Amino acid sequence: MEDLKKKIQEEITALEYELRNELPKEILKARAHGDLRENAEFHAAKERQRFVDARLAQLKKRLMDFSLIDLSKIPHGKVGLGSTVVVLDLIKDEEITYKIVASEEADATKGMISTSSPIGRGLLGKQEGDEVSISIPGGVRKMEIVSLTTIHDVAD
Repeated sequence: MEDLKKKIQEEITALEYELRNELPKEILKARAHGDLRENAEFHAAKERQRFVDARLAQLKKRLMDFSLIDLSKIPHGKVGLGSTVVVLDLIKDEEITYKIVASEEADATKGMISTSSPIGRGLLGKQEGDEVSISIPGGVRKMEIVSLTTIHDVAD
């Protein structure tokens, strides 16, 4: 979680620098070309400025949301944000390890799934030994939770 906060803060810093230093220079340079109605450089710089503004607002809100996460509300002994879950795919008879993360960190190729993904949602609140059937775009996956390490286990 701390890595994600750091990554978001780094992006905020870079975007704020671009918004305050680089974009004003680009806009001034484009204005020097004359007629603004047909000035593609000016319109591109203004569009980028709007995008950077919106992205900054989104990132700052996300950072604030993270600061409001109450670890005491993440269940002990049940799958929640920050949990590492080893499941046995009952159809393929293979073990898969998932880490339940925030949507910004999700990377299915690395086994990092978000709490809002179908599998992430299906595992939330479950415990070791539970069997779950999860509807995914390719059908239904039946899994048994073999082991669970919660964010609390890691913190201890």
